[in-house]
Amino acid sequence: MSAPAPHIITLGCRLNLAESESLRALSEAGPGAGERVIVNSCAVTQSAVAETRAAIRKARRAHPTAELVVTGCAAQIDPAGFAAMPEVDRVIGNGEKLSPAAWAAPERVQVADIFRVRETAPHLAASFAGHVRAFVEVQNGCDHRCTFCVIPYGRGNSRSAPAGAVVDRVAGLVEAGHREVVLTGVDLTSYGPDLPGAPTLGALVERILRHVPRLERLRLSSLDSIEIDDRLFELITGEARVMPHLHLSLQAGDDLILKRMKRRHARADALRVIARVKARREVAIGADLIAGFPTETEAMFENTLNLIAEGDIVHAHVFPYSPRPGTPAARMPQVPARTVKSRTARLRAAAALRRAAWLSGQHGTVPAVLIERPGDRGHAPNHAEVRLATPAPVGAIVPVRITGDDGVRLLGEAE
Repeated sequence: MSAPAPHIITLGCRLNLAESESLRALSEAGPGAGERVIVNSCAVTQSAVAETRAAIRKARRAHPTAELVVTGCAAQIDPAGFAAMPEVDRVIGNGEKLSPAAWAAPERVQVADIFRVRETAPHLAASFAGHVRAFVEVQNGCDHRCTFCVIPYGRGNSRSAPAGAVVDRVAGLVEAGHREVVLTGVDLTSYGPDLPGAPTLGALVERILRHVPRLERLRLSSLDSIEIDDRLFELITGEARVMPHLHLSLQAGDDLILKRMKRRHARADALRVIARVKARREVAIGADLIAGFPTETEAMFENTLNLIAEGDIVHAHVFPYSPRPGTPAARMPQVPARTVKSRTARLRAAAALRRAAWLSGQHGTVPAVLIERPGDRGHAPNHAEVRLATPAPVGAIVPVRITGDDGVRLLGEAE
């Protein structure tokens, strides 16, 4: 008798979500084996690590007899700390978690040097259980060393999946019924220089669209604004199948803070990219923003606060600065915790107001909405969440007349 399917708890980014679907197949225990719970962890902030530990404890209470395995970035960075938790049976690193051999091996801790990993591939299941959208990992790791970021130590150096393998995977997912595919990576716009011919992300997108004509919607996850070249710009602004939604890794709106973060763009660079895109197409802008970075003064914070309006950021992901052990920013003069909390709240309030105004402006429109489970919600091409008064078939793309909003999402009726 085959073992039960593993119960997977995914924290963090879309890349983790993509990899969790692979884990569902790769980590199945052999015949006669018992229940297995996998926690695919995140380490982007201290709170993410705390959430991982809380998820482990909760999972153990819910599954007292299961084998509990921790993997992901937090496990890669601190394997000993997670192995020491009494709830944890095994720890498997990011470099090993997509290897069938690792799941069959008896060792309790399998975490090797992530910087020795040189290759990646779109390790994905044939379809995504429970999701109408599918996620394809085309890039992993990062060669940049932003002073606040610990993720390179969890993911390693940048490496790209061969374009042919990506196209084959996308075609398979479309064949399985997925109508929207999201390309994911740690540093997506760094795709390609490690591959023969040094293809770019724009070249990869062109190849996908050309060779998978049945793909209806292609969405890009977080991009570095400074790396959006002319080829990618033309696709974002001129290709109907590329969704009009651009999420940028901005982090701050003050030039000195950006320099201390070791970002590669200035405030004006980011605003120039946004203005150029929006002059060609109505694209919804999202951004990651950090409040309370070390040395941030009130004036510096105001520059980030004002970026929300100036950049028309309607999908803001706001994070309080969190010192990560071993990073340069952790050794810089820290902003008091109370100030960080206050600035985070102010950024989120400004982002909420901007989003509410944007939602209000969409009343009366009729976007094509991809219906998600349980059938009363979905996402428009601009990534606005839409709630339906009457459920529609899951997985369908239907025109929805927008009748209002609740300040967070649009409300409408399928036509």
